[in-house]
Amino acid sequence: MATMKERGLSASQKRELWHRWRKGQSLSEIGRALGKHAGSISGVLAIHGGISPPYRTRSRLALSLSEREEISRGLCVGLSVRSIARLIDRSVSTVSREVNRNGGRTAYRANIADKRAWDQAKRPKQCLLAANQALQRVVAQKLQLDWSPEQISGWLQRQFPSEPAMQISHETIYRSLFIQSRGVLKKELVKHLRSRRGMRRSKHSTTDNPEPKTSIVDAVSIRERPPEVEDRAVPGHWEGDLITGSKNSHIATLVERQSRFTMLVQVNGKDTESVVSALIREVNKLPESLKKTLTWDRGGELGAHKKFTVATDVQVYFCDPQSPWQRGSNENTNRLLRQYFPKGTDLSGWTQEQLNVVALRLNQRPRKTLQYLTPAERLNEIVALTG
Repeated sequence: MATMKERGLSASQKRELWHRWRKGQSLSEIGRALGKHAGSISGVLAIHGGISPPYRTRSRLALSLSEREEISRGLCVGLSVRSIARLIDRSVSTVSREVNRNGGRTAYRANIADKRAWDQAKRPKQCLLAANQALQRVVAQKLQLDWSPEQISGWLQRQFPSEPAMQISHETIYRSLFIQSRGVLKKELVKHLRSRRGMRRSKHSTTDNPEPKTSIVDAVSIRERPPEVEDRAVPGHWEGDLITGSKNSHIATLVERQSRFTMLVQVNGKDTESVVSALIREVNKLPESLKKTLTWDRGGELGAHKKFTVATDVQVYFCDPQSPWQRGSNENTNRLLRQYFPKGTDLSGWTQEQLNVVALRLNQRPRKTLQYLTPAERLNEIVALTG
């Protein structure tokens, strides 16, 4: 395997590379800054799975290069090991071992001994998952269920509060996935991550590109929603949108704001008649206590919102133009759903029953915002409280 040095990167360039990567810069940007091809930068990053390695430092107990030079000079002028030890304020045994393992009195050279000590100090610490087979199995099982490393970490803390050995940080899971030299988690498990990337990326590298929204006739502004919707204190308030696939296919998504419970709705087209009819069909399956409001974007697919309100008794409110953050729970859920419906997927072949299975899987994944309860658990609590 080629090393970073062989790729022509100095120590300062390595530090700058990782600094820029953590800042979210692209491979091309980093390459231009360092005068290297983007492919070279990618190769260096891939070795470490996109996770910056810790900078190596010498132990304060180890002999320094200057001390080794004093040892070398002392040997050259014929000083005894005891005299050299006294000169550099080290124990006799330390100096004796140093000399003996580096060729003895006649062959000892400071630079060679120092480099050898630095190279031999590379002792990778066994990671937590490699040392705990039970924990490794649990993590692998949850990854296969499409849980994120952060969800797994939070669930383990809640499930095993008094067993530190069964707890692990999400970063350790990512490192075990992306740094394959560890040989702990199979590389195939990466496909269960939402992004499906082969390496860790900076959180600063993602950008949102909201699409232009069309106007709705007689739209009731989000600014007129009851205050109870904003603070999520009362259940039954939903956010909705369409996700788009190839061949002009779509799926409607609904997210309950308090529990983050998700419903997926099969639609036969993006026209308002198809979308509203499908929403009416599924929303009317809900208990009355969960049918209060729906917040939608400015897409024309809900042009017949008055028909929807009459049929369901659910008042519809519309976001401001180009303001997807006003339905943040739904936007976040739509990103999660891309794990199951990647961009370019033909969504027209999915039946309502199949969509219900995907929704169930998502609703059975713990959420950080719910203290690692699942949306299904939270909704069950809400329904029990409301009768």
